[in-house]
Amino acid sequence: MENPVIVETLKKEIDKSLKKNEVPIAAIVVKGDRIISSAHNQTESKGDVTAHAEVLAIKKAAKKLKTWKLNDCELYVTLEPCIMCAEVIRSSRIKRVHYFVPSDKKEKFSTDFVKVESSEQNENFLFVIKAFFEDMRQK
Repeated sequence: MENPVIVETLKKEIDKSLKKNEVPIAAIVVKGDRIISSAHNQTESKGDVTAHAEVLAIKKAAKKLKTWKLNDCELYVTLEPCIMCAEVIRSSRIKRVHYFVPSDKKEKFSTDFVKVESSEQNENFLFVIKAFFEDMRQK
């Protein structure tokens, strides 16, 4: 089910990442009907290979909730998580992951992640990611 507040928050995080010339991926941790944290990729600006949106959102949520055990939380992310992020997600005990765009990476991780079936948002998020990489190739 698509929540307009979640979608808008993801879009705002994507805008932040684009302003920093980061790969436009955003993540949100939700507990019940409340957004606990949101983040975008910051690998370039932080000079940190682990600064993926999912990892940053999980760290913020753990700090805010004062526990690394995010059992009652769900994660929304614009792109299907990579292997590193999938391991962090599993370790944090997040109960469900919703992603909008499937990854085209060959190293797929065996997951029970749920693809959000929202053709409009899936296409919008995919377009932003593709446009970012096309722009990067031209530079």
